[in-house]
Amino acid sequence: MAGSAAAEGGDQGTPRFRQKRDAILAAAAEAINEQSAKGMTFADVARRVGLNTTSVTYYFKRKEDLAAAAFEHTLDYLLVMLDTAMEASTPSERVRRYLALNMARLRRIEAGAERPLAVLSDLRAMEEPMKARLLSGWREVFRRTRALWGPPASRAHTDLYGARAHVLLENTFWLPAWLHRYELDQYDRVEARLFDVLAHGLAVPGAAWSPIPLDMAHEEREPGRAAFLLAATRLINELGYRGASVQRIASQLNVTKGSFYHHLDAKDELVIACYRRSFETVAAAQAHADEMGGTHWQRLSSAVATLLDIQFAERAPLLRTTALSGLPPQVRTAMVDRSNSIARRYAGTIMDGVAEGSMRAVDALIAAQALMALQNAAFDMRKWANTMPRERAVAMYASTLLYGMFADGRTGPA
Repeated sequence: MAGSAAAEGGDQGTPRFRQKRDAILAAAAEAINEQSAKGMTFADVARRVGLNTTSVTYYFKRKEDLAAAAFEHTLDYLLVMLDTAMEASTPSERVRRYLALNMARLRRIEAGAERPLAVLSDLRAMEEPMKARLLSGWREVFRRTRALWGPPASRAHTDLYGARAHVLLENTFWLPAWLHRYELDQYDRVEARLFDVLAHGLAVPGAAWSPIPLDMAHEEREPGRAAFLLAATRLINELGYRGASVQRIASQLNVTKGSFYHHLDAKDELVIACYRRSFETVAAAQAHADEMGGTHWQRLSSAVATLLDIQFAERAPLLRTTALSGLPPQVRTAMVDRSNSIARRYAGTIMDGVAEGSMRAVDALIAAQALMALQNAAFDMRKWANTMPRERAVAMYASTLLYGMFADGRTGPA
């Protein structure tokens, strides 16, 4: 590992060295997940492993070296799981195995036999040359995930497999946010029901893809404040909570930091306001879809298509959950609770769709969380979406959950 002070000590190959280094990496992962990479401190990591700060710096000279090592550990872990999944013979079996490996890891964490990995939300906020190395590792994770579906037969298949890979990864990353609501002995059931949604989607056989775009335009009460929220949302989505500084946000709008504080008192207030705007956008789409009427399949597909179009257009994107780690715990909990209330509304729409026969019989609560991951992560695929007509990008990305990850394209937009 570049920057590791212990490389100079000559004892990095001993079991005792590896054990302590692994403990430090695990503690760093926990700190990153709670406070973000920039918020992590040597003192906090040392406290978590019962060492003093000097002992930690023996293994890693700088905080950035430690954060990079924690991220690389996550990337290496993902690559091992993907290589194991690739040993299966069909795309369906590979995806099922990859999901099973993730669930097994989360079972061990819940049982106290393993510690969490560092979430990867802060990769783009890292310094060079670490940033380039880490992003290269992430691209390799994405390529190997896309390979679960086998060699693409055409450019269209490459695009489709890319959408499926992204939604699969985001769903496994989103799992810890809601899995804790289930007892450990229910994890097998959760795994089976989630795979059912991933494999077969929500649509009944023959269900047409014909979403109706929803009018989301509304008059801003404070246009200046709204501009700050949109600029902040874009930067936080790209750089994470700590990477999107007040100075950077102000620079995006070509205004001073003083102008920022005219609209908002503190950065935490800004992130909370960004989340509220995002949640209001999703809730408004759900409400508009219900007002429009029609089958619940029609309502769900219209809401999802509208929100994906918003994400891909980048004009007024939804804030990614990556910003949660920078917020105080009580505020973070409130934001997750609001996210879950939106997911419950999706679940209600799915339940009503199942009852009327316009959607498959699925676990609606689990399917709703899968939809939350899909719409939340779509911002990261805007460059992918810009390589094709917008309607096609929306249809293809939505198909991953609405029609399933192995649909042949005859019944859905894939």
